[in-house]
Amino acid sequence: MSIGLRIALYQPDIAGNTGTILRLAACLGLAVDVIEPAGFDLSDRALRRAGMDYLEMAALTRHLDFTGFENWRRREGRRLLLFSTRAERPYTRFEFASNDILLFGRESAGVPEHVHDAADARLTIPMPGGGRSLNVALAAAMAAGEAVRQVG
Repeated sequence: MSIGLRIALYQPDIAGNTGTILRLAACLGLAVDVIEPAGFDLSDRALRRAGMDYLEMAALTRHLDFTGFENWRRREGRRLLLFSTRAERPYTRFEFASNDILLFGRESAGVPEHVHDAADARLTIPMPGGGRSLNVALAAAMAAGEAVRQVG
């Protein structure tokens, strides 16, 4: 069962994180978009190990680059919600819709400015403990959990 929400990963660096997010998405009924190039071979053994048998259940779409992804997204009429440490609006104070795409940047570098600018909203996960950032798979789980709670 899919509820229309999607998770997008901008040029992910770490196969294990991508596999974990694919497993999360499969369990929640979400689709995943990977915006290439990725920092690893998408058939990588670590990706399969992290995703386990859930990879067969995951709805994965690969986009050759951000321009292709952005053209597809606009044709589909979907909002792009960027999760960023540079954002000021907490994700828990945002109203999610069923056709939203939750975008997460590279583990090593986030997203470039043109991707930041293309987002319809920029959201942050507050970290009152003082940390600089969360693991991308953990951040995706928190964001997806809140989005599913609101629209699911």
